Amino acid sequence: MSASNSANESVMNRIRGVLAPVVTPFDAALAPDGERLLRHCRWLVDQGIALAVFGTNSEANSLAVDERIALLDWLIEGGIPPARLMPGTGCCAFSDSIRLTAHAVSHGVAGCLMLPPFYYKGVTDEGLYRNFSTIIDRVGDRRLRIYLYHIPPVAQVGISFELIERLLRAYPGTVVGIKDSSGDWSHTQELLTRFRDSGFDVFAGSDTFLTATLRNGGAGCISATANVNPSALAALADRWQTADAAAEQARADVIRGIFQQRPMIAAMKQAIAHWSGDSAWTRVRPPLVELAPEVAAALIRDLLAANFDMPSLLSA
Repeated sequence: MSASNSANESVMNRIRGVLAPVVTPFDAALAPDGERLLRHCRWLVDQGIALAVFGTNSEANSLAVDERIALLDWLIEGGIPPARLMPGTGCCAFSDSIRLTAHAVSHGVAGCLMLPPFYYKGVTDEGLYRNFSTIIDRVGDRRLRIYLYHIPPVAQVGISFELIERLLRAYPGTVVGIKDSSGDWSHTQELLTRFRDSGFDVFAGSDTFLTATLRNGGAGCISATANVNPSALAALADRWQTADAAAEQARADVIRGIFQQRPMIAAMKQAIAHWSGDSAWTRVRPPLVELAPEVAAALIRDLLAANFDMPSLLSA
């Protein structure tokens, strides 16, 4: 097989569509609850969704490295296909990123979603390049596929077009995509245009931009509300070229809007608790707090009024 054919095959085999940054359940002692997480992940996969575990909405930066490693082991031992997993492995300490990334790659995951080191602000592209290159070089595994995570509204450290270009030149076939959580469609569109012919996969950070991203050659979205509205979003990703796509996108936007009116992580966990009948799902780790009772009640009322449902969750 020629090098170009091998590269094309690699692109064709990459993960695409809709991924959920899977919310993390906790037990009464606020330890990660692997069994509940496994059940939720199985339900999401059954609904047609892939899994970006340890993302922002997973409360990943409230999880220790050892906790993330143990949870990933638990999921894979529980039968979650590694090809449906894109765990978040980016940390402020590159040594933690190396450990998490190497562990994920050893399981054969589809890719690793990698935040930049975000504590120090105003860092240069040179500093960020050294961070990513050190991780790649020290992991030293040809199976590694990195998806950069651009989320300046939260991290306050972004990933520039010039940094992407430099990483693509240095690590072709390893740095393969990005999640754009800028919240700015013009930025996502520029990524899609600039890297259209480079085999660089662009995922929108919100299902609000799902059909627009797919129409412009993107790979899909990695979206919080895929945790709670998975089947509708998976169907939209499959049917984005049909006449019904605009109406389906508008319906998804309504549901996302209801969740966005409240703290998103706590709201999604409240919905899962309601539709599963399992109140333990409302737990979040400090510094986050659960929804106040009146806010939780209003959320469920709004969702029911919008004919929202989470089918089969009770039996998951």
